Amino acid sequence: MTLIVRPFVDGDAEGVADLLRAALPHLVATPELIRWQAGGAKAAERFAALVVEADGPPVGVARTGLLYESAEPGLGFVNLAVRPERRGRGVGSALLAAAEERLVGIGVTTAYATVADLPADRAFAERRGYRPGRHSRLLLRDLAATPLPPAPPPVPGVTVCGAADLPDPRPLYEADLDAARDEPADVVMDDIGYADWLAAYWHRPDLDRELTTVAVVDDAVVAFSVALTDGRYLYQSGMTGTRSAYRRRGLARLVKHAGLTRAQAAGFRHAVTINDAGNEAMLGVNDWLGYRPVAGHCRYARHLRL
Repeated sequence: MTLIVRPFVDGDAEGVADLLRAALPHLVATPELIRWQAGGAKAAERFAALVVEADGPPVGVARTGLLYESAEPGLGFVNLAVRPERRGRGVGSALLAAAEERLVGIGVTTAYATVADLPADRAFAERRGYRPGRHSRLLLRDLAATPLPPAPPPVPGVTVCGAADLPDPRPLYEADLDAARDEPADVVMDDIGYADWLAAYWHRPDLDRELTTVAVVDDAVVAFSVALTDGRYLYQSGMTGTRSAYRRRGLARLVKHAGLTRAQAAGFRHAVTINDAGNEAMLGVNDWLGYRPVAGHCRYARHLRL
């Protein structure tokens, strides 16, 4: 099999989305999202995708860029996906070599990769010098199979609404920044300006502002649950967070239940969320909501020599 590694082009979007759905079946992947990412909407990220051709549509993709939201310089990411039937034939190795060369060229000194928590995937990363960090769990809920638990009682002084109802998204940005400061993670994503946040999150094509749910106190967003969808049947929780001053009041439970209720009413069948394995509080919320684990991921990192 002849492998050709080359930069992504717009005509690859359908094939890459199909590839990602095959390799990562529980996560949102649409041609519109792929084109948006590759189009440089987040300029500071310096995103680039590389694909592998093998006598037809792409059989592998590497998504690379800078972790620009962190105040620590020199951090980047490389995430690989290979069609299941093409694994073990050198596609991943070819992609990783080209991706690391690209990262070094843009000044990355430490590359982070999200790796499936499977023996073969972990062995692949470790043979190439990557070392494991935090674990996360991918949780799934069939919204059509069983009803949601009863809604939590209202919290006095708190209004729950959709993000589309906000007159201005800045309060959501401020809540996101506050919640991210102590989110369990290998890299703290705490240094993103408002304009970059708008480009990276508010204007992303898979964000559903109607289903993204916020808790508001005196015009300030104090908790939120972000909804990413494929527009058809898959609802993915992008991030659920609460401002530090408003924690331990049940607000995460309140907004996430409200978001799932809206998603169910809108006809979405599957709900997926990714939870850090050490975040016991959110794991408890998701268990109460009926999510069940279907896969695991591990964050790996490697020092790259410039």
